[in-house]
Amino acid sequence: MPKMKTKSGAKKRFKVTATGKVMAGPAGKRHRLISHNAKYIRSNRGTSALSEPDARIVKKYMPYDR
Repeated sequence: MPKMKTKSGAKKRFKVTATGKVMAGPAGKRHRLISHNAKYIRSNRGTSALSEPDARIVKKYMPYDR
């Protein structure tokens, strides 16, 4: 069998922890931040774990748990 390919968009945006949780950054923090207020930018700092149904989809995109 050939190797399975990883979705390159997923490997840039998600990270799988040692326990198997999928971590992701918040949406809307890439560009055009001047239109958001400071409270929004502060509260969306860092990463958070995805919900279990979403994590299952992302894990299909990354077959080798990058």
